[in-house]
Amino acid sequence: MKTKLLTLFLSGMIGTASFAAPDAAKPNFLVILGEAQGWASMSVPQDDRHPEGSKSDFILTPNLDRLALRGIRFSDFYAASPRCTPTRAALFTGRSPAQLQMTFVNEGKKDGTVNPGDKVTAPPTTTELPVGIETVGTLLQAQGYATAHFGKWHCGRVNPREHGFEENDGPNSNDGPEHVEEPNPTQAYATAQLGMDFMTRQAAAGKPFYLQISHYPGKTPFTARPDTLESVKRRLGTRFDVNRIGTAAGNEEIDKTIGLVLAKLDELLLTENTYVIYTADHGAQGRNANGALTNGKGTVWEGGLRVPLVVAGPGIPAGVFSHVRASTVDILPTILELASAPSASLPRGVEGISLAGVLKNDSDKAPKRQREELVIHFPHYDKDEAGPASAIYLGNHKLIRFYETEQRQLFDLSTDLAEQHDLAAVHPEIVRDLDARLTDYLTAEKGGLPTANPNYDPAGERSGDRRGGMGKGEKKGGKGGKRPAPASDSDAKN
Repeated sequence: MKTKLLTLFLSGMIGTASFAAPDAAKPNFLVILGEAQGWASMSVPQDDRHPEGSKSDFILTPNLDRLALRGIRFSDFYAASPRCTPTRAALFTGRSPAQLQMTFVNEGKKDGTVNPGDKVTAPPTTTELPVGIETVGTLLQAQGYATAHFGKWHCGRVNPREHGFEENDGPNSNDGPEHVEEPNPTQAYATAQLGMDFMTRQAAAGKPFYLQISHYPGKTPFTARPDTLESVKRRLGTRFDVNRIGTAAGNEEIDKTIGLVLAKLDELLLTENTYVIYTADHGAQGRNANGALTNGKGTVWEGGLRVPLVVAGPGIPAGVFSHVRASTVDILPTILELASAPSASLPRGVEGISLAGVLKNDSDKAPKRQREELVIHFPHYDKDEAGPASAIYLGNHKLIRFYETEQRQLFDLSTDLAEQHDLAAVHPEIVRDLDARLTDYLTAEKGGLPTANPNYDPAGERSGDRRGGMGKGEKKGGKGGKRPAPASDSDAKN
């Protein structure tokens, strides 16, 4: 009801507005954050090296596809975490979940107890974005931008206004402002309308803006309108079960609302001066949801981490693929450079690097980073049978450290995108180097580590979903360690 009243109020304001000339020196930014939209959740490929394995064979996303075709797709883009809250915090701040100590989606048991089946105890974490830390909202406000966030916030209970988003629809989590089990399709259209109203008023005022629309999950038949669901049923027929049909319908409904927002940009004559950025908070849910990649949400395997990044806007060539490895933390510094903010405005502690040169000059020239490696720290029990883990990337190699077993697995992603061939025994020198770099990083950023559980009982209750299993024919704890555990098709939303 509050959302509807706000929409009516803003619509009334728009009816009396007169348009002013926009400030052409300052571009606008529209950031669209998908929920659990994995590497293969769009109907155009994310990687020209793996065209079939990086797109969906049952979801249609015509509006996102058109956006991708007029901009750059980053084939090697990684969410900062395989879970929702940590990645969102990284997008807002340009800092890793390890530094923020926001590495999970909840704060665990309030009494501090640990399940006896957990071999290690996860470190403390928080879901509340610290008030006072600079965000993309506060930094752009200082540059004269109007700022807004509509949709799934999921970074605590403090109003987004306190974090630099002067207009917002509240600190919403998975149940949305109406506190319902399935916010979509209602909220998909409501947030689109709020975003369109916001853009219209800024265009009338001639003020540059940053608008972020963060979507809620859209994976069941109940998150799509009946006409969309029926259309998907007719298109897919009996090729897929009801869960896949629901996933397709939910995603296609969201794509329709994205199309409305992009059409409004065209109508307001703002498209040529607006950077549109689309990405997601983590990989898709389900054992077969991420194309050529292994596993999904809640794991540090590629399927949990590699997500789309599509950027279109002024000076960006169309139809280009970039193979530069990048991460959610890079979005904030990229936006600041595109906004021509002074370099001194970038706060100390920001870990990301600007990708503006990749976008406008050389799509395959990686920017120089303070640290060469990329680290994803996920020291929690969740959807991987292997338990808490961290991953580190350098060059073609990826190392996964498992905290329960203290095992390390090494993969060459240039030849083994599906992470099926553990090279740890073949290249122990690379394992040692990457493992040392991982330790150095976590020490520098004060990333919490799991500790041994003194009451560990192998037969005891375990925490997390732990819905995976061993690969066919694999032996648990073998020479190469555990294989990726497939995620469940009925994962919880976060």
